[in-house]
Amino acid sequence: MKNILNPQKTILIVDDDPNVLEVLNARLASQGFLVFQASGGTEALNIIKKEPIGLMISDIKMPGMGGIDLFSNVRSLKPFLPVIFLTAYGTIPDAVSAVKAGAVDYLTKPFDGQDLVKKIHKILKGSSIDIRKNNILPSPTDQDFYWGTSASMKTLFDLVKRVSASHVNVLVLGDSGVGKERIARLIHELGPRKDNPFIVVDCGSTPTGLLESELFGHIKGAFTHAIRDKKGLIEAADQGTLFLDEVGNISQDMQVRLLRFLEDRKIRKIGSITEIPVDCRVISATNSDLLDDIESENFRQDLYYRLRVVTIRVPTLNERQEDIPYLARHFVDRYCNTHGIPRVTLPPKTIEWLHNYPWPGNVRELKNALEAGVVLCHGGVLKPSNLQLDDKIKGRSRSSIKKGALSLEESEHNTIIRALVQTGGVQKQAAELLGISRRSIHYKIKKYGIEISKISKS
Repeated sequence: MKNILNPQKTILIVDDDPNVLEVLNARLASQGFLVFQASGGTEALNIIKKEPIGLMISDIKMPGMGGIDLFSNVRSLKPFLPVIFLTAYGTIPDAVSAVKAGAVDYLTKPFDGQDLVKKIHKILKGSSIDIRKNNILPSPTDQDFYWGTSASMKTLFDLVKRVSASHVNVLVLGDSGVGKERIARLIHELGPRKDNPFIVVDCGSTPTGLLESELFGHIKGAFTHAIRDKKGLIEAADQGTLFLDEVGNISQDMQVRLLRFLEDRKIRKIGSITEIPVDCRVISATNSDLLDDIESENFRQDLYYRLRVVTIRVPTLNERQEDIPYLARHFVDRYCNTHGIPRVTLPPKTIEWLHNYPWPGNVRELKNALEAGVVLCHGGVLKPSNLQLDDKIKGRSRSSIKKGALSLEESEHNTIIRALVQTGGVQKQAAELLGISRRSIHYKIKKYGIEISKISKS
């Protein structure tokens, strides 16, 4: 019974050939492993649901539920369970695809028993006894965000934990769709101001003429339509956190006013002569290069240093590729619940396809694609064709992105052009198609100098 409580000594073997099961059982039991046996996929799943299995060894080709289908179901139940496949020569391509989708290895039949045991010891030694406890990072209360297990996200989370305990201003950097607002919210939730307001200011889409009133408020009669006093968002964030999203888009005049507030921690409403003290933490975010903006004199250097006491960069989805299978499972389960759809399976070939796609829209694009896939798939199996993503973009994918920022920008530029052409130049519809916000597409159109008038006429 002692072994049952130790997943690192518990192995499930799955094969429709009783002779193979007998040989494997004898070999593994002699090494001190507790062995569970299953003659097919359904039986194996029932065991996995009941027992603390530490590793599974499965044949690829079995009647009924084959090894690949079993692997898909196991990934849904226990995403981090190590799986080794036993494969005949003719099914090696399936085993290779499964490894790319998350299986740890495969062996061709006939295999050497000692090699298998060595491989098992190496796998279990390199894995944590409790992977979920040690490697999966907690999520903010917002279920749109999922940490995954990658080293880059662990580094990010460690930094977020350290920063959140203080009151310093933070600048969050990252491409569109990586989850900058989620990180800002988590810093607030983990910090000393968590019980006070978290106020979001959308600097990217708020017109310049309105932003001053939104931030600082106004008094009655300050201008034509000021029919009553209005509290600004900075004042509303008192004792809490002010989140300035797309801060790189604010005007020069607003930069001056914001800098003065950060220096004095006082505001004056439009039309008022009285200053109001405000104590709030300021977290800013942008997907633009503020240093380039400073060099071109579009952003104040002194404001930049006030905003970025600490800088946090959120990795792109391309920089956390190993998280894709778990992100996919997380969002598919979520959207199944949202739309009242029975649980959808993600086959290894779909996971491999997702892994190879470049994701110019990052996690936001992945989410939207998976929601479409959940709604459009048939028979409870999500296929790449259900995702409504462009194979041409996939063809350029990872290799071109790794060569440098220029190829990524080129890919992003072309993606936006295609979306605008498809929607006749309607930016709102193009943003929805790409799975990004309206302010993001406005920013990208401006960044790449895209002329909407020419697109809408084409």
